[in-house]
Amino acid sequence: MSKLILIIKREFIAKVRNKSFIVMTFLSPLLFVGIGVFVGYLSQMKADLKTIAIHDETGRFVNDFKSDEEYKYLDLSNVDLKILKDSIISESYEGLLIIPKSVDNKSLQKNIQYVSNDSPTINFIDDVQDIIAKKLTKENFDAQGLDTLKINSAKAKVAINIKKPNGETTLEGLNLIKTIVGGAFGYLIMMFIILYGNMVMRSVIEEKTSRIIEVIISSVKPFQLMMGKIIGTSLAGILQFIIWAILGLSAMFILSAVFNVQMGATAGMQDQLTQSAQSDLSGNIQIIIKELKDLPIATILISFLVYFIGGYFLYSSFYASIGAAVDNETDSQQFLLPIIMPLILGVYIGFFTVINDPHGTVATVFSMIPLTSPIVMMMRIPFGVPWWQIAVSVTILFSTFLGVVWFAAKIYRVGILMYGKKPTWKELYKWLKY
Repeated sequence: MSKLILIIKREFIAKVRNKSFIVMTFLSPLLFVGIGVFVGYLSQMKADLKTIAIHDETGRFVNDFKSDEEYKYLDLSNVDLKILKDSIISESYEGLLIIPKSVDNKSLQKNIQYVSNDSPTINFIDDVQDIIAKKLTKENFDAQGLDTLKINSAKAKVAINIKKPNGETTLEGLNLIKTIVGGAFGYLIMMFIILYGNMVMRSVIEEKTSRIIEVIISSVKPFQLMMGKIIGTSLAGILQFIIWAILGLSAMFILSAVFNVQMGATAGMQDQLTQSAQSDLSGNIQIIIKELKDLPIATILISFLVYFIGGYFLYSSFYASIGAAVDNETDSQQFLLPIIMPLILGVYIGFFTVINDPHGTVATVFSMIPLTSPIVMMMRIPFGVPWWQIAVSVTILFSTFLGVVWFAAKIYRVGILMYGKKPTWKELYKWLKY
C-alpha cells in the first residue's frame, strides 16, 4: 500500500509541476471567456450584402420584395433575360429570380425559377416562396369573391398555457435549456476523460521507451504502477477543477462587488425584470430564471464529480493498457477508436433522445451502461432522475471499472516489457490468458 501511495504522489507531483498543466489551469478559463466573446462578436457581425435581380414578367410581385441588411432586390424586368443570366455567370449578381407570364396562378406557381451559381440558403428560398404564395393566395381569394379580412379574423390562434402540477406556469422549450445544461457537463466529462486518459497513456509510453519502466517494475507490481498513474492523474484533474471553480466564483464576486454587475437571479435583475414585466419577453425570462434556480444544482455538481472520477477510472484503465502494449503514440491509433466511440455514442444518444424523452427506455438504458452512463446520465439529471437510478448507474460504473482494471492489468503487465513489435487485437487477447 505504501508503494502505491508513493506512485500516486510521484504522478500527482509530476503532473502539477508540469509547465503545460500550470499554464492551462490558469489560461483555460480566459480562453473559454475569450472564445465566448469572440463567438458573440462574430454572431453580431452583419453578413455581406447580396444583390438579387428580379425579372418579373407579370409585374405583380416585384414591389413585394423589400431590401434589407442582407439582401438587396433590383427590379430588372425590362432587361433581356439572356443578359441577366450572363450577369449571373459573371457573378454581377448573387442570383436571378424569374417570374414568367402564365395563363393562371396554378401554372405560375410551378414555373418560377431562381438562377444562381451557388445554392441558396433554405431560409432565403422559404422567404421568397412565402412572399409569392401570400400574393397568389390573396389573388385567389379575390377571384373567388372571398373577403380576406373576414378570413383572417376568423382564423383561430391557440396558445396552450403549460402548467406544473402545483399550478406554476412554465414554458415550452425549457427541455432544450435543461439539455444544454446537462449536455455541457456531459461534454466536459467526455473532453476530460480523453484529455487525462491520453496523459496516462503518454506517461506509460514515455517510461516504456526510455526503459525506466524496467527499473520501476523491479520494485513495484505492474498493477500498483498502473493504479498509481490512474489515481495520481485523476487527483491532478480534480485539483484543476477546484482551481477553476475558485477562479469562477472569484470572478463572479469581483464583477458583483467591484463593477456592480449582478450575477444570476439577483435582486437587481429581478428589479429590472419587474419594471419591464409588461412585455411577454421579460415574463418569459423570469420563468426561465426560476426554472434554472429549480434545477437540482447540488445533485448535478456531485454527480458530475462522481461520474468524472468513475468514467475517468474506467477509460484510463483502457488507456494505460494501450500505452503498455505499444511503443509509440502512432501505434496506439488502431486501439483508440473503439475506446472513443462509446463516448461519442453517449453524446449523440444524449442530444437525440434525452431532449425528447429523458425518462424513456433508450435514455434510461444508456444511462446505466457504464461506457456511456457518465455522459447520458449527466444529461438526464437536470430533468429529475430518481435517486435509485443514479445509485444503480454509479454502482454499475465502478463495478465495471474494477472488472476492467483486472483485465487491463493483465495486458499491462505483459505489454510493459514488450518492445519492437506492433501488437494486434489477437495478441492482446492472448495476453489476457497469461
